[in-house]
Order: sequence, then C-alpha cells, then structure tokens
Amino acid sequence: MKSLINVPETVVADALRGLAAAHPGLAVDVDNRVVVRRDAPVAGKVGLVSGGGSGHEPLHGGFVGPGMLSAACPGEVFTSPVPDQMVRAAAAVDSGSGVLFVVKNYTGDVLNFDMAAELAEDEGIQVAKVLVNDDVAVTDSLYTAGRRGTGATLFVEKLAGAAAEEGAPLERVEAIGRQVNERARSFGVALTAVTTPAKGSPTFDLPEGELELGIGIHGEPGRERRAMMTAREIADYAVDVVLADLRPTGPVLVLVNGMGGTPLLELYGFNAEVRRVLDERGVVVARTLVGNYVTSLDMAGCSVTLCQVDEELLRLWDAPVETPALRWGR
Repeated sequence: MKSLINVPETVVADALRGLAAAHPGLAVDVDNRVVVRRDAPVAGKVGLVSGGGSGHEPLHGGFVGPGMLSAACPGEVFTSPVPDQMVRAAAAVDSGSGVLFVVKNYTGDVLNFDMAAELAEDEGIQVAKVLVNDDVAVTDSLYTAGRRGTGATLFVEKLAGAAAEEGAPLERVEAIGRQVNERARSFGVALTAVTTPAKGSPTFDLPEGELELGIGIHGEPGRERRAMMTAREIADYAVDVVLADLRPTGPVLVLVNGMGGTPLLELYGFNAEVRRVLDERGVVVARTLVGNYVTSLDMAGCSVTLCQVDEELLRLWDAPVETPALRWGR
C-alpha cells in the first residue's frame, strides 16, 4: 500500500499536528488527543462533545467550531477514544450549562462514553447523551448491538450544535439531538475494501466486479454481495431501503456521503440518481449535502442519509457554522 504516512504508530498524532497547523481556531492537544474550539468554554452555552476512532475524517475533529461541536476526541484508527479523553474534553468546554455527548452506536464508544459521563458528573459536570443509530442495513454487527451510527451523526452534531449556539438549555439540545436521530436513516455501499495503516492491506475480500450492500464504516459486512451495479441501480436500491424504514411525511435533508475513495465527480452523478428516486417517490428535498464527511479511510463507495425536517430543524440546519469541514452563513 502506498500512503502519505510516516509510520502507522504515529498516524493519528501526525494528523492532529497537521489539523492544528491548518486551523488556528482549534486548540489541539496532540498528546491527550482532544480537539477543542479555541474560545471554549463559551459562557451560557451547552458544550457538545463527540468522538470515535480515527479514519472517518472529517468526522469528528473537522466538525469542531462555532455552530457545531465544542470538542472531539479521536481514538486510534477504528478504535474508540478512552474515557479520560472524554472527561478532559467535557471539562474544557463546560461553562456550567452542561455537556451533551454525541455517541455513535458502537460497543466501545458506548461503554467509554458512559464511563466518562459518570466520571464527569463526579467532577460536577452535568452530562446528557444522544446515541446515534441510523443505519438500516443490519440490526447487529461485529461492532454493535443494534443499529450502527453512521451519516446521521453529522445531522445530529449540526442541528444540536446550532441549538446550543443559540443558548438553548441542555434538555432542549438533547431533545433536538434525539429527534434528529429518530428522523434519520442511512444506508451504505462499498465498491472496495478498506485498508488500515497498521494492516497495510485490505481488511476484507471484495472481488473485482462485486460490491457490498449495507457496509459499515469500519468495513463490517452488509446485507448482501452482488455483481457490480450502475449508479442508477445502486440509488434505486439504497434510497428505497431507507424510505421503507423512515417513511417520511415531510421534506428531508439529504446527505450523499463518500466513503473516502470515491471522487466528487462520481458522488455528484450519484446524487443526481438519488434525487431522481426521491422525485419519483414524491419526497421533497429541502437541502442536499454531497461530499466526504463520514468516511472509512480509502474505501470506495458511498452512503445515503435522509432526515425528515420541520421548519425549526431546517432553520437550525441553515444557521451559521464555522468548522474545518462545514462552513456557511458567516
């Protein structure tokens, strides 16, 4: 494998040093693996903390900043951060208004964030939690009990983050995060396997001419393996699976997300097919986001996330955000 790394053992630390050099609005603690918006804690504002294994960039460190996360905790590649990181992040962003943990439904993340919440509360920090479990592909996987947390994480962090930026209390910010998760569903497709720096070769076998439907962001197995399909066929399958579970009765936000190894030319072409399917099914699209946001290192493929929105959620989506990966309205 050819890659822009020094050695696998330092890949996360090296990336954090580069993140700090590129984004002076962030305070990056490379040794303790915590990324914090530089103006934290903000008086009267709920802090939002998320995190997970590295390899999914820009999730989560790229979403730290005004209008979104207050802090992020990167673990090793595809490995949960540890409770000490989460407690340190919570303490750095708590203004006395409490902290919301946004947690993807992977066993290590859930256990460690639960432990961190107990430790933070022992230090006098009020903590609430939103569990993201939007993936409709499988019920259980190698990493989870229940549905996996994938693309809807971006929607939860953006919409709850906007509410927190407006000064909403912790209970309201938590309620918005839970509402967004309940209204969002995702489905992913892999065209190639993922290669981790430590292994240096694909983590699973996906023969030429085949794809995996319903893959997870760590390369977990999906629903089934098929012969390669066209963008049109993949969009028909993926969107119909999401709609069958979500059953939206109003307009939706659409995330067409690349898994890290698919160029934007293909993603925009795929988005055209996603819009075609939604138009054919009578689903109104309120906003669309296309790009690599919740990735799996070098995996070629994509995911589709739909989130039903009302006027308030749409207003929160349009609210200003200023992070390395999302930026508008300022």
